[in-house]
Parts: sequence; structure tokens; C-alpha cells
Amino acid sequence: MSNITVSLAPEAGYSGVKRSLVIAGGGMRVAYQAGVLRALAESDLSFFHADGTSGGTINLAMMFSGLSPEQICERWRDLDVKKFVSFMPLHKYIKLHDMQAMGDADGIVDHVFPHLGIDIGKINAAQGMSGTFNVCNYTRKTNEAVPHQALSLELLVAGISLPIFMPAVSVGEQLYTDSVWIKDANLMEAVRQGAEEIWLIWCIGNTANYQSGIFNQYVHMIELSANGGLFEEFDRINELNERIRKGDSPYGQQRPIRLHVIKPEYALPLDPDLYLGRINTATLISMGYADAKRYLSDMHEEGLRFEPEVTQMKDENGHGITFRETMSGGFSLGEIDPEAGAKKGKSEGNELSMHASITIHDIDAFISDPKHQGEIVGSVDFTPFGTGIPASKGVFNLFKPSDQPDLKHMVYELGFEHQGESYYLVGKKEVRDDPGFDLWSDTTTLFTRLYKGEDEQGQTIGAGVLTLGVKDLVKLVSTMRATNADGLTEAASVYAKFGRFFMGELWESYAKFTKAKD
Repeated sequence: MSNITVSLAPEAGYSGVKRSLVIAGGGMRVAYQAGVLRALAESDLSFFHADGTSGGTINLAMMFSGLSPEQICERWRDLDVKKFVSFMPLHKYIKLHDMQAMGDADGIVDHVFPHLGIDIGKINAAQGMSGTFNVCNYTRKTNEAVPHQALSLELLVAGISLPIFMPAVSVGEQLYTDSVWIKDANLMEAVRQGAEEIWLIWCIGNTANYQSGIFNQYVHMIELSANGGLFEEFDRINELNERIRKGDSPYGQQRPIRLHVIKPEYALPLDPDLYLGRINTATLISMGYADAKRYLSDMHEEGLRFEPEVTQMKDENGHGITFRETMSGGFSLGEIDPEAGAKKGKSEGNELSMHASITIHDIDAFISDPKHQGEIVGSVDFTPFGTGIPASKGVFNLFKPSDQPDLKHMVYELGFEHQGESYYLVGKKEVRDDPGFDLWSDTTTLFTRLYKGEDEQGQTIGAGVLTLGVKDLVKLVSTMRATNADGLTEAASVYAKFGRFFMGELWESYAKFTKAKD
């Protein structure tokens, strides 16, 4: 097996800051971390050490198997997440009191790991970066940080074997499981390796919202354990930093250790939502990428305090709704008129697709806002540029008033990068009370322009028309999910509010023409 160099590793001769990348757990939702890795790579950051725990070991294993961040994103995007679940033989479920777990690791070993490109031999032979994979030695009730050179398939599986869902793994005379109950991020291993700067990718929720239900209670226990273990490590590092300031440096750091944390703004949907298709891996990747880009843009060199607030996320105070939408059509560079660009793009064989995930966190606040602004993340496929290009920022407005009294816009904006250049894609659906009841075309036709730069103040370099087909509309409706809704009744209320608002705005736009005709 030839040696490979791990992506994000420093170049030969690097003498800058010694950074450690700590990839925490988060179940199947760690697809989010793939987007973060891509953003970190684009920022030219490098790391001499990387550590993974629980679900985070999956992305660490992909890195040490030689995959680039772009390849990691692609592998996650195409993964059938249902393969994570592998049921035990039927007769095992007859004796529930005697079951070790609800499922086994067959689906992960036979399907998930191969699809994600995980190769133990390549991991063992990797160079350029030191890697540590955390597992819980259940026999001794301790955490072990396994060097990548010593990792085995059994230990990698054990690292994601969460009690109740997967059985413990026997390695020699010891039993091993997921370490999440002891720690979900091993910052002290990074410290022991000599890290001067720790970059933590955090996926586990940390909100003040205490939810009902057995599964939610189980998740809360994980959140308490994971965050609690992390904060204890914060205390140890704060004490160590005081010693370093006084000239006592047991691990070789010459200045206090700094911290950077990339995390979701709101808690990520749980694994069942991903399994059932209410969210997908592509959306999680886009979220991770956008969150990382936002942090990198606003960060300070001194980093963050080692304190509990750094993993806190915003609470979902109101009932919300989320859905996914894909629009595609002919698009051409060098055109400024969307219809001309669409015609030329089709003749050239150039198509652009916008994959957008829309989130409205509070439906009541959204309706009362004159701009009706929501949150959007997504990616762009464009024939000359490539596929799966994640957006670093975005804007979404539904029925935003224009400077014309008979015209409202549905606005979709995504900023992205390609080959080191910034681009800004702006699409508008035009809903107006012109002659003819053209509701379908108005709400499914996106007149789109591409600008060079950070916003639409830049030069227009391309244009086209994207549309939402009947199949795409059916798919959109199937992805609609009420958020922060307790039970079917509250969810139905959210859908009804959104539906009344949407149809009400359409009626307001078209009623003028109908009355004038009468």
C-alpha cells in the first residue's frame, strides 16, 4: 500500500501555527462536517493533527483514506443514509429483554464505509498529519485515542457503536463502544500533541429547549454528556493556559492555546429526520459550508474563550417550516437578459441548477415581516463550472414588494466561489396581475442573473431562466416539514398558516385583474 498525504496537512517545511482539527460526533448528521472541511480547505488552513470522536471518526477516516474535502462532500451527497441501519435477525427481537442492541454494523461495514471511500490500509499508511480515533474501552470504562497507524476496522466500528442502537465490539479481551458518553471531542489529546490552536467542529445540540418524548430524552442525555465533557476539558485548558503564561509548559506550547469553533446557528435536525428524508445530506453539507464561511469571515485571530457559551445555539422559539426546491434551465455566460441566456444556454447545452433549502424559523414573524424573509442554503450545478458548488451565503424573500404596485418578487440569492473568484446568483419569480391567470408560470419561473463579486452590484456575466417542473413541485411538497412543532396538530397548524399566507398573497396579486375584468 503506497503512502498517501492527508488533505489539509501542512506543506513540507511549514513552520507556522500548530493547529489541531477536532471533529466531534453528531450521528449521521456529520455530513454537515464535510461542508466545513471544504470551507477550511478553501481558506488555506492546515493542521498537523486531527482527532475524531463518535460520528466525527467517519469524516476523519475519509480524510486519512486520501479523499479531498470536495470528494468527501460528493461521497456524502450520494450516500443512501438508510444503509446506516441494519436490523438483527428476526428471532433476536422476540427476546427484547435479552437484546444487546436494536441493530448491527453490517450495513455500515458492507455499504456505508465502502461508499464513503474508507480504507483501513490507506488510513494506517497515511502521512503528513497525525490522526487519533477515540473509542470507549467499555471493559475499563476509559477513553482511548487510537493513533491512525494502529486503527482497525473493528475499532472504527466500535467508535460509532452507540449503546441501544449497536452492540459493543469485542477486540481481544476488551469490549469497545462509542465514546460519546465519556467525551464527544478530545481537546486534551490535541493539547498533548502540542497544539497551539484548536479548531473544533461541533454538531451536538446545545439549546435551552427541553423537549418531551423518549427519543428526545435520549438525545438530551447525549447533549448533556457531550457538552459536559467538553466543558470539563475547557476548564483543564484554562488552567493550563494560566501555567503557560507563567512559563510552565508541560506540552511545549510557548503561548496560551487558542480556540475556534464552527457550529450550526440552530440545532441540526435529528437522525430520524435525515433517515426519513425530511432533510438530506446535500442540505447538511451546504449548512456546514455556509456556517464555516461565516465564521472564517468574522473570526478574530485570538479566537474564542474556553467557556460553555461557544457551543450554544439559538432556540427555535416559534413554529417554523422548511422545504427543499430545485430549479433548472438553460443559462449562458456573456448574456444579461435571462430569456436570451436561456435560449442560448439550451443551444449550447449549458444548464444551471439551483438546489435550495429554505427554512422559516418562526412562521408568525415571517408573515408579519413586509419582506417575508427566510433562511436559504444551497448549491449550484453549472456546466462550465461544475456540480455541487456550495453557497457561502444566501437571501430568500417570498412575495417581496417591488417598486411597481402590480409586481411582487420571490427572491432566491446564493453567493458562491469558483476557482478563487466570488460569484453571486440572483433569481426572481415575478408575480404580477397582468392579463391572464398565469399563476403556474409566475410561481415556477425564475429569471436569473449571475454577477461577478459579492453581490448584485457587480458586473452581470450571465443569465438564464430556471423552472420548477411538475415532478420537482411534487418533490418540494414532499420535503415540507414543520419545525419545533409538538405533534401532528401543531404541525398541521403550521402548514395551514403557510398555505393561507401563500394563497392569500397570490389572490391579492391576481384579484385586481379579475375584478377589473368583471
